[in-house]
This record gives sequence, C-alpha cells and structure tokens, in this order.
Amino acid sequence: MCGITGWTSYDRVPGTPPVEAVAAMTRTMACRGPDDAGLWSAPHAVLGHRRLAVIDPDAGQQPMTVEENGRTLLALTYSGEVYNHRQLRTKLRGRGHHFRTRSDTEVVLHAYLEWGPSFATRLDGMYALALWDARTRELLLVRDRLGIKPLYYCRGGGGLLFASEPKGLLAHPDVEAVVDQDGLRELLGLTKTPGHAVYAGMHEVRPGHLIRVRDSGVREERYWALEAVEHTDDLPTTVARVRSLLSDAVERQTVADVPWGTLLSGGLDSSVVTALAVRSSTAGPLRSFHVTFEGHDRDFRPDRERADADVPFARLMADHCGTEHQEIALPAGALSADAHLDAVVRARDLPMGLGDGDASLYLLFRAIRRQATVVLSGEGSDELFGGYWWFHDPQVVAAEWFPWLAALRVATPPGVPPREALLDPGLLKQLDLDTYRRDRYSDAVREAPRLAGEDPQERRMREMVHLHLTRSVPFLLDRKDRLSMAVGLEVRVPFCDHRLVEYVFNVPWSMKTSDGREKSLLRSAVRHLLPNTVADRVKSPYPLVQDPAYAEENRRKLTALLDRTDPAPRALIDPAAARLVLESYGNPEATRRAVELALSLHSWLRQYPVRLDL
Repeated sequence: MCGITGWTSYDRVPGTPPVEAVAAMTRTMACRGPDDAGLWSAPHAVLGHRRLAVIDPDAGQQPMTVEENGRTLLALTYSGEVYNHRQLRTKLRGRGHHFRTRSDTEVVLHAYLEWGPSFATRLDGMYALALWDARTRELLLVRDRLGIKPLYYCRGGGGLLFASEPKGLLAHPDVEAVVDQDGLRELLGLTKTPGHAVYAGMHEVRPGHLIRVRDSGVREERYWALEAVEHTDDLPTTVARVRSLLSDAVERQTVADVPWGTLLSGGLDSSVVTALAVRSSTAGPLRSFHVTFEGHDRDFRPDRERADADVPFARLMADHCGTEHQEIALPAGALSADAHLDAVVRARDLPMGLGDGDASLYLLFRAIRRQATVVLSGEGSDELFGGYWWFHDPQVVAAEWFPWLAALRVATPPGVPPREALLDPGLLKQLDLDTYRRDRYSDAVREAPRLAGEDPQERRMREMVHLHLTRSVPFLLDRKDRLSMAVGLEVRVPFCDHRLVEYVFNVPWSMKTSDGREKSLLRSAVRHLLPNTVADRVKSPYPLVQDPAYAEENRRKLTALLDRTDPAPRALIDPAAARLVLESYGNPEATRRAVELALSLHSWLRQYPVRLDL
C-alpha cells in the first residue's frame, strides 16, 4: 500500500521534466508510504512513489522499471495489493518471464508486458497504478474494479498530473483549489458521483476504468462493470458457492510479510472475516481490534439502528476464535478535539462533516498502527447482501431517491434539522441540493443492468444493490482508505472481492432473504463459524459516541466561532441565521450533525487555500 504521483506531457522540451514539482507532490503522500520514497524521470514523464512495505519489504522499491539492453521499456508507480500475484507469477514464468523480487509490483509490470492494457482484467486485488510505456510514449492510469484505492488526475504542468489524493495535485503550483457550485453540491449532497472530485478541473479515475494518455489526447476506457446474468444455481448450491468465494477471498487477503489483524465489531461481517482469518494466522494468535467509547456501557441508548452495544459480542467472538483482542476506548474529549478534526479533514482533503464517526475511526487506526500494518474489515457486506434496515422498508424501497437519503428522512425524528441547516439560506436556495440529488439518482438508476422479463420486485432490489455498490460503497471505501492511510495502515476488504460481488449481485433477492430476514444468504453460508448469538445478531452500524459532553462541546465551539470576526466560517455560514437555528433547537443532540458539518467546513477553509467560485 502506497501513495503515487506523477506527470506527463508531450509538448515540453525534452530533458526538462518537472522533477522538483513531482517531488513536492510525492512528499504529500508520506503518510501513505512512510517506509520509502522514489522518483523516476524521462523527458516526457515523471513518476513519484511513497512506499508502505507489505510484500517483500527488502525489495520491491518503486518506481520500478523493466529494461532491455540498457533501455527502459516500462516504469510503474503502484499502490495496492494484487492478491493473485503468485498465480500470475507462475503463469508468466511459464511464458518466459524472469523475476528478481517476490513483490506483486514486478508481477504487475510483467503482466502488462505480456497482455498489454488488458492486463487489468487479470488482476485480483485493490490497486491504483500509473504505468509509463516508453515504447509507445503512453501513460496508463488504472483503478481497481470496486474503487478500493483512490486515484485522481487533472491538467497542469503543461500536461497531465495524477496523484493518489487531491492533496498531491494541489501541491503542484499550477493547480488551484477551486470549488464551484457543482462541486459544493457534490460535497453536500452525499451522492458520490463516479469520477467527480469536488475540486474544479480535477477528476477521479472511475472504478473499473483506465485512462490512456497519448500525444493524441486522453481517453477513458472501462474494463469492468457489474452485469445482469440469470442465476441458475439452487439455494444449497448458492450457499456453498458464497461460502467458497468468501473463504478464498479472506485467505488470499491474509498474505503479508508484516504484522496484521482484523477489525472486530461483534457484528456478522467482521466476525466471519475474523473467523476465516484465524485459519491463516500462523505467527501466533490473530490480533483483533475493537473501538468503543469511555463510559459507553453507561451512556448507551438503543435506537432504530442500534439495539445493543457492540462490546459483549466482540468479546464473545474473540473468545470463540482465540484472538489476541484489544478494545480501544476513546474519550469524548478526544473526538471533539480540534487537532483530530483538522487531521480528519487533511486526511480526506474535504469537510465530510461526519464528526465522531470519522474522528473515532482515525483514532482507532492510529492506535492499531502501533501494533499492525494491515487489518481486514467487513466493509461492503451490507450493500451486497442487503444488510441495512432500509432494504426491507417498503417506504424506502418505493422511494425514487437514493436509499440512504430516503432512510435518513424516515429515521430522523421530528424537530431535528437537516445537516445543512446552519449554512447560509441564500446559498442553500442557490444550490438546490434536492434537485441535484434527484438528477444524480436518475443517472445512477439508468446505469443499473437489468434482466429481460425480471419480476418488478427483483428488478427494484437489483437497482437498490447496484445503487449501493456504485455510489455508497465507493464513499465508504474512500473513507476507510483515507483515514487508515493517514497513519500508514492498510485496510483490506474481502467482501469487495470482485468474484464474490459478481456472483452475489445476480443472486435473486428471494434467495438473499430466504429465511425472511436480512442477510439470510450470508448467515446460511457462515453460521457454522460463529456462536449463535453472533450469527443471529441484527445489523448494528458503526458505533457513535452517546456521551452528551461531545455534542455540548461541539456546539460551544461553533457558538464561539460565530462570535469571531474570522472570515472563514462566514464564507458558507450566515452567523445570524446559524444562531437562530441553534437557539430554535436548544438540545445539542438535535443540531449535532449540522454543527459537525459547520465545524468541518471551518477546518477545511482554514487549512486549505480554497477559492469558492459560487
């Protein structure tokens, strides 16, 4: 796992590549790659790399090249893991290729030598890479199928620039941090439009796509997408197939030459990943990590989404598997600390406004990094198997709206303002977020593949799953990647194995809910691995702090900001209107999400030289 940057141009005078500019871009990726750094340059391309050594730590330095008779043929800067690199290495050796390292990076290079741009279809893993082909003077940018690893690009430096994160591009003197109306709509709308990067002129390589840059121009190509295929397996065969695919995905993803472990919440997804990972742990007990909050046993209150606290279930599962289990209990004061909010905004390059959800994840990863370099997570299971409650709510299913937004409307108690409530009323009217969301929803639904003659209910549920896999999952994966890589921790996600995703996507909804409840198919496939109490537990999402001191402190900080002459919060927030909202809702919990967004926006405008083009 690493950070990559680079530049290419066909108009620049040969011999004068902007090495120093790319070096500055690469330095912003130090958090993603604390173990090593490298630069490679040619007249028309410069590649930068920061390395987090996971496979073959003593070799595999990047950028890596392939040479012939003293001439460079290919140069690669690569972030991620290819889990089938051993199988590919064996196949490539059979075709006459020779290797000097055990790294998957070298396998990626030789796979391109053998199969050209179609090599991406042979990679099983999570990756974002840039490959310079000196023979054709072509730069190839490639992103994995589900979008687990990020990759951005824009114009600059007389050519095209790329980086793992926007901060890498913004470090180039030609790139300005500009956010226009559509950028702000995307930021606030919770829509995650593929390819949209919020910053004007910046783009994200879409999942399952590659970008080919030549002297004739830039072309985007898709090499993978979800397809609708008739499912012909019966239920027992389907259960067995899911069990086999998931077991293989976890086994492949436990390969590492560094300490590793799992995230263990005590829910179905993390528990089955932990149970399967134990089988591959050969260097003593498997490490498992759990996040909670100081006083959570005292403060916990059940709600629509969380019927019970996670801690007892995580402990039960850790005992069942014999893991070396650690509970990381966070104080409310740490979650509201300015330093941690600023760190989260820097990690994500944007003010996502998720408050304690992001802060606790960042602090969890920071604590884990002291003991492990890699952890496995259950991300993607709920979207694939239909684990969220709103998959089973007729009102949400029938809504012509992104399901998670429809669910938010259903679940929000009366009298709680929307998260945008503290923004300038005139700005909100100008942005018209609901129209933007509706347009993006229509685009997303049109992309969903369909089967001829499919039952209307099955068709709608296929749409629901597709919406989650193409919009919600990339959002969650980006969150997990940014907050983990901010501290040099690699998170792997077995449920996002593309073979598992392709298969389960086409399983009829009636099979996914065969016992009348959520995630029936997954539960049937893994029940034998888990205590019944864990296997039968109802979905409980990522925990949030319930200590009232958290919301009270955030509200106090925002009130103090509104009283200052500092122009930063006034760029998007009208102080008088914001005070009116805060006074109308006297309970800090009622305005909690709105306050978190406002504080996040302030941190962003204070840390980044953003120009708002509104």
